[in-house]
Amino acid sequence: MNYLVLFFYLLFGSPSNETNNLTINITNIENIQGTLEIGLFNNNERFLEEGQAFKTISVKVQADSETVVIKNLPKGTYAISMYHDENADGKCNRNFLGIPTEPYGFSNNFRPKFSAPTFEDCQFAIKSNHSLKIVLKN
Repeated sequence: MNYLVLFFYLLFGSPSNETNNLTINITNIENIQGTLEIGLFNNNERFLEEGQAFKTISVKVQADSETVVIKNLPKGTYAISMYHDENADGKCNRNFLGIPTEPYGFSNNFRPKFSAPTFEDCQFAIKSNHSLKIVLKN
């Protein structure tokens, strides 16, 4: 009898470990050099803080558009911040006002005006496999 209960629990009652893939199509890459540096964040507490991304991905630029697939993501709310490290120096270069001098982008193609975006500005939900497009701002 206990085996029958265990069987039904495993079949119908076990928690789902379902994961999903996120496909990011990145366009408007003007210089075919350097790397794309992508930060995937899963909460708003430390959004945009260096070293605080849920996942970081670095992709060598080989064309004027790139597709990146992030696999095995649990369902949830995420936001992306990215920049094109054209000179491959490992940082997002900025001018004296702190504005990036290298191309950058955010999920939802959010374009900041006078301050950095918030997690809420850039958030999107993953409930199944998901695709999004980010157009780099130069």
